[in-house]
Amino acid sequence: MKYTVITTLTGLLLMSSSYGQQKLNMDSLMKESKKTEVWEPVPVMVSPGKSASEAPSDAIVLFNGKNLNAFQKKGGGLPGWKVDAQGILNVVKGSGDIETKDKFGSCQLHIEWRSPLAIAGNGQSRGNSGIFLMGKYELQVLDSYNNPTYSNGQAGSIYKQHIPLVNASRKPGEWQSYDIIFNAPRFFSDGTLQQPATITVLHNGVLVQNNVTILGGTEWIGPASYKKHAEKESLVIQDHGMDGGNPVSFRNIWIRPL
Repeated sequence: MKYTVITTLTGLLLMSSSYGQQKLNMDSLMKESKKTEVWEPVPVMVSPGKSASEAPSDAIVLFNGKNLNAFQKKGGGLPGWKVDAQGILNVVKGSGDIETKDKFGSCQLHIEWRSPLAIAGNGQSRGNSGIFLMGKYELQVLDSYNNPTYSNGQAGSIYKQHIPLVNASRKPGEWQSYDIIFNAPRFFSDGTLQQPATITVLHNGVLVQNNVTILGGTEWIGPASYKKHAEKESLVIQDHGMDGGNPVSFRNIWIRPL
């Protein structure tokens, strides 16, 4: 009996000692952990949209179906594009590009677009438009559903620079989305390039450009190159009016300056 009691007490003492050691070790770990905790600054609360289309609370809404107050014709004047009864923004052929009245640099941009249901033309002559960050760096808009063209000119491409990782296009007439993270270029005071622009693009929720480096301003003919410009410039949406198959539509456009 005595042996059993002594054994039991010894076991309890060992367990107690082990627990105490574990607690000491945990206390020590907690102290070490606190050394790498950062409590300030506290991130500002932002309410996300109820859907991927809805703007978060800190976004600037550029178009929500009501009016074109945030835009003007490129270079100035009233935009010639039309908002229909459903609140959809439609390109009017030959009316020219539109640009934001406000200017932006690095940003997060959400924009939804739709190529025509009725297929007219092929290649670059089918549902063609473009999103020009800072008015200079083009993310291509094109009906690329069963529509062969040069790969660095299809939907999701950084035009004539970067081929998209995949073709995530939906059928003509279906709404598509771009979610863009754009980091503006920086220049030295003498006009030389300090840091090139970079861009990440999700097309319909699919990653198609993964933090790629933009080679310079978009050119239709010839290589891209950088020319010094302001830290903030207008966002431009293209009227590709040279062809007949490009009455592209837009909705739910919002931007978050970074």
